[in-house]
Formats: sequence, structure tokens, C-alpha cells
Amino acid sequence: MPAVDKLLLEEALQDSPQTRSLLSVFEEDAGTLTDYTNQLLQAMQRVYGAQNEMCLATQQLSKQLLAYEKQNFALGKGDEEVISTLHYFSKVVDELNLLHTELAKQLADTMVLPIIQFREKDLTEVSTLKDLFGLASNEHDLSMAKYSRLPKKKENEKVKTEVGKEVAAARRKQHLSSLQYYCALNALQYRKQMAMMEPMIGFAHGQINFFKKGAEMFSKRMDSFLSSVADMVQSIQVELEAEAEKMRVSQQELLSVDESVYTPDSDVAAPQINRNLIQKAGYLNLRNKTGLVTTTWERLYFFTQGGNLMCQPRGAVAGGLIQDLDNCSVMAVDCEDRRYCFQITTPNGKSGIILQAESRKENEEWICAINNISRQIYLTDNPEAVAIKLNQTALQAVTPITSFGKKQESSCPSQNLKNSEMENENDKIVPKATASLPEAEELIAPGTPIQFDIVLPATEFLDQNRGSRRTNPFGETEDESFPEAEDSLLQQMFIVRFLGSMAVKTDSTTEVIYEAMRQVLAARAIHNIFRMTESHLMVTSQSLRLIDPQTQVSRANFELTSVTQFAAHQENKRLICYAINLGKEIIEVQKDPEALAQLMLSIPLTNDGKYVLLNDQPDDDDGNPNEHRGAESEA
Repeated sequence: MPAVDKLLLEEALQDSPQTRSLLSVFEEDAGTLTDYTNQLLQAMQRVYGAQNEMCLATQQLSKQLLAYEKQNFALGKGDEEVISTLHYFSKVVDELNLLHTELAKQLADTMVLPIIQFREKDLTEVSTLKDLFGLASNEHDLSMAKYSRLPKKKENEKVKTEVGKEVAAARRKQHLSSLQYYCALNALQYRKQMAMMEPMIGFAHGQINFFKKGAEMFSKRMDSFLSSVADMVQSIQVELEAEAEKMRVSQQELLSVDESVYTPDSDVAAPQINRNLIQKAGYLNLRNKTGLVTTTWERLYFFTQGGNLMCQPRGAVAGGLIQDLDNCSVMAVDCEDRRYCFQITTPNGKSGIILQAESRKENEEWICAINNISRQIYLTDNPEAVAIKLNQTALQAVTPITSFGKKQESSCPSQNLKNSEMENENDKIVPKATASLPEAEELIAPGTPIQFDIVLPATEFLDQNRGSRRTNPFGETEDESFPEAEDSLLQQMFIVRFLGSMAVKTDSTTEVIYEAMRQVLAARAIHNIFRMTESHLMVTSQSLRLIDPQTQVSRANFELTSVTQFAAHQENKRLICYAINLGKEIIEVQKDPEALAQLMLSIPLTNDGKYVLLNDQPDDDDGNPNEHRGAESEA
């Protein structure tokens, strides 16, 4: 039997553009079938009309043959044989007329009537269900738009519940109408074959009966052929009944799901979030600016493909590129009093697109998926395993521990040995930990706020507009020249990224630095904060400066004499701490020329007579060896 294409009922609820695209193929097929059926019906009605005309013609012929006798011919002598012959022919024509009448009735019942019933019942049903499905889809879109406009603050629970029920009812109605529509389209593929063959079977049987009674013109071979065709139609009918029962059972199972399937954001308290996704697809609201202050939101279907974010409107054959996700950043934002919004920022720091998810679960999964893709995990051999490993590392970072030192002791004993060796080689670079490590609460007060970026406060912005001199708590100044750097014996420039800062209780031990590192990294992992401000850190023999790499404006300035503690992460092998320690040593020995000269002799010289510090840090994050960065001073 011929193969039949089918729409999957399980994809009716998702209503993705792929399903809509496949549905459009079935709708196009149904439209073509409707046009062809109308043309075929016209041809069959013409045959039926010709057969009726044949009946009327033979009836009129028979009457005309009998009317010959009633004609008053002036020369009518010797017409008796003609009249008797015409009477015989009239009887033959009357018998033929009975056969043509019977054939016309059989054509009307077995050829024309089935195709009319197919057009009026099956094709009309598909057209009606199509209209109902369109109305249900529009109603669902309107309810989702109303639900998306629910305010985030001062939210009316009663209105939220009513809108949620409205969305669930509209989604259930759309689901039911789509299931009925899909079932009708699937059944149409079977009925189409039957509708094309049944009329011709009736036509052939009528002609065979006509010719058998008239002259036995059709052979038994034709009878066997028509019998085989009838058997095939019967088998299709049996399969249609079985498929209809199967679709009915499947429809009941799909409609018996929990109501939470239709309700958006059903599990707000503790949603099951998958943070290891490397690809994601679903409907999101896209924010579009229509003017200087006006915006619109459009509900579209988004999906990730490799390192790209794609968008596919309904009815489109394929999706289009919206955003390149490589090395971009993503974070949750508050936007126009809407819930579950997040923003994608390009690698150069420019604001990208703002999207709104349907629920908290979808919002966090989209953020995690985009973050995983931005790290180019999809290019690895086993991206799922890499994503799981990275997220496990983030979870370990937020696991409560008594102190950073104890975590190092238990997890990396070999690293402690290595650090001890480094301390012996470079004395005073990183102070050694004491025998008894303080608890985390003794170092940093619980609930201490963390600042993740260096920003200007609003009062400073107002002072700047008033023309008065700014007072920046970070020490930023408008003076882009550094006269003290020209007289400094040490100049070392590092490219750094600001992760965060927080207040501490004590500065008597480096453990407070390790604990602050742990809490800042943990907070970034918990709140999905991935953006970091890049700066240039200049270490001189007088101060530390954080400089904006684009404007060369000093963001922060700290005198070396005010720096009480400094330490590096155990996995960071840069010479920042060494440079700071050297700067502090220069300050201490500046009053003693001999000690200063001895200290300068310990630093290697370049060919032009300048002191240089070589950075022996390992390869950077991209796997490329870092360039040796020099810190030079006049001899």
C-alpha cells in the first residue's frame, strides 16, 4: 500500500515554527486537493450529464421512430415494412434507454455522489478546523501578550491568577483545536486516496454492467482487476479505522496531562533548572525600539545554532541570525517593569538585545545556555561533559567552608608545598600564613555587600555637570598625566580585569584576601555575572593606579605606603605581587643610596640601560603564550 505522511500529535502543544512549517505543507496539499477535486467533480458531472442526455436522446429517438407511422405522407404506400422495422428499432432503443437510465443512476450514486460527499464533508471539515485553529492561535497569542504585560512590582494576585487561568484555557483550547486539525489532516491523506478511486470503481462497474447486458464487451480479466482494486480500497478503509482509533487514544492521553503543562511559570518556588545546556529553543519576547522613548515587544521563536542565536518567525522556512554569542556576556535585567528579562551584551561592551522569557525556569536556562555557548564549549569534543564540569566548579565555589585556607589545605596539598617553595625563593613577596587560620566570620562580616564594577556615583555626575571638581572615592582624576611616574624608579604595567571589592574586618593576615576572593567568585557564579571591566594596573615605586585603557583616565589610585596586605590567587603566576613588593622595598631604601644601588643591581638591565621585570606567566585563556611585559626604570 502507498506510504502516508503524518503530522506528529506530540508536537501540537509546542507549536514550534518547524511544526508550523510542516503544517503549511499539509495545508498546501489540502488546498491543491480541493482545487483538483472541484475540477474532477466538474468532469464527472459532465459525464453524468452526457449520460442523462443519452437517456433523453434515446427516449426521444424511440418516440420519433414510432411517430413515423403517424406521418401523413402523400406517397405513403408500401411503408408497412418500414413502419414495422422502425417499431422493432423503437423497442431496441427503449431497451437501450432502460440500460442508459440504469447506468446514469449508477453513475450518480457510485461516481458523482462519493466525490461530492468527500468535498462537502472531508474538505469542508478541514477548512472549518483550519479556521478554528487560527482563531484559537490568535486567542492564545492575545492571552500570552496580556500575561507578558503583567507588572513585576505591586502585582495583583487576583489579576495574575485570572490571567494565568485565561492563558491556560487559551492554550488548552489551542491544543485541542490543533489536535483535531492535525488528526483531520492525517486522515485526509487516507481519504484522498479513497476519494480518487471509489468514483472510478463505480464508473467502471456501471459501464461493465451496461456492456454485459448489452453485448458482453468487458472480459473477466477486467472484472478481476476491478476486484483487486476494490480489495485495496477495503484494506485502506480498515487501516484508516485502526489509525483513527490510535489517534483517538493518543489524543486522550495527550489531553490527560497535568494542568501545569498549560500554565506558564507553574513552579515558581523551586523550578528544576538545567544549567548544563549548550543549545536552547523556545518562544521569547524581543524588545524593539520604535522611537527615542517608545518600545514594542514581539513574541518570536528563538533557538541556538552553534555559536549563533537564531530567530524564526511563524511561517518562515528557516531562521535568521540575531546575535553572535561567542565571547558575549548575558545577565538578568529589569526592563519596563517586566519580569524575567535578560540582556545579551557584545564582546566590545555595547548593549545588545533584551529578551523576556515566559518563566523563571526558562529565564535562567536561557542565561546559562548562552553563557555556556559564549565560552565556545560547543567547539569541544564533548561539550556536554565540559558544561557539566564548569558548572560543578561553579557549585563548588559557592559551597560554604570555614576559611579559604582550609579549602586549599584539603584540596591541594601539593599546591601548598609548591607555595612554600616559592615563599623560600621570593621572601616578602607573599606573607606566610599563620599556624592557626581565622574563621571566615572573623575576616568578613556576613552579608557584606559586594561591588562588581567601578562606576561613578550619581552625585559625582551632578558635580561634574555643575563644573565643580569631582571627588571620586576610587581616586579617579581628570588629570591624565602622571608626573610622579616620570621620576619613579619602577614602572610596571599589567592588564587586569576587575572582579569585585568588599569591606573586611582586618588587614593583619592574607587570609582575608583569599576569603574575599572566594566570596566574590561565589557571588558571581550565583548571580550569573560574567562581565568584567578591563583596566591597566600601573605599579610604580610610589603608588598603584587603575587606568582606563581607552581614555587613559585614572580610575583608582592607592599610595604604596597605604597598602598593608597584598596576595595573589594560588593559580595566578603573574608578577603583580612581586612588583608591589619591589616598589615597597624601593620606598624603604630610598633614604640609603647604598642599599638602593644594591637593590637595583638585583634587577636585570636591558641593552639601553633600563631595569626590566619579565612576566613569566603561563598561557592566557585562549591558549596563546603571553607576551613578556617589561617594567622599566631609569638606571
